[in-house]
Amino acid sequence: MTTLLFALLIGVVAGLRTMTAPAAVTWAVHLGWLHVDGTWAAFLAHPITLWVFSLLALGEFVADQLPNTPSRRVPFQFGSRIVSGAFCGATIGSAFGNLVGGLIAGLVGAIVGTLAGAEARSRLASAFGNDHVAAILEDVIAVGGALWIVSSLA
Repeated sequence: MTTLLFALLIGVVAGLRTMTAPAAVTWAVHLGWLHVDGTWAAFLAHPITLWVFSLLALGEFVADQLPNTPSRRVPFQFGSRIVSGAFCGATIGSAFGNLVGGLIAGLVGAIVGTLAGAEARSRLASAFGNDHVAAILEDVIAVGGALWIVSSLA
């Protein structure tokens, strides 16, 4: 049950920041907090995978601040978050022998994170009178949440 909770939560992170979740999961594999040896996700242990996901996550933080970045609710953005959440949930599930459960939990978490994150950011932007402040706060929550989730798997 705990595995599914963490898969759901990493999906929520993917709903907030698409690439933060896979970067965090890859770092967890790299640091030995998440063991995926012998599973389909074993490629996450490769150093190139670690740097690719990390760079994509950093790029997303920058892109999110740009004025022409599309809403997370448009089909491509929403779909990317769902794929990311399902992927990360499946990775966590696989490490504990529950690939399908983890995949579904991550997918559901990504939907929740996408919709709730959009609403929360909209309200924060209105409250602060500035979307950049809301975006940075969302970044902090996504990174902090991801770090807590993957370190809890150790």
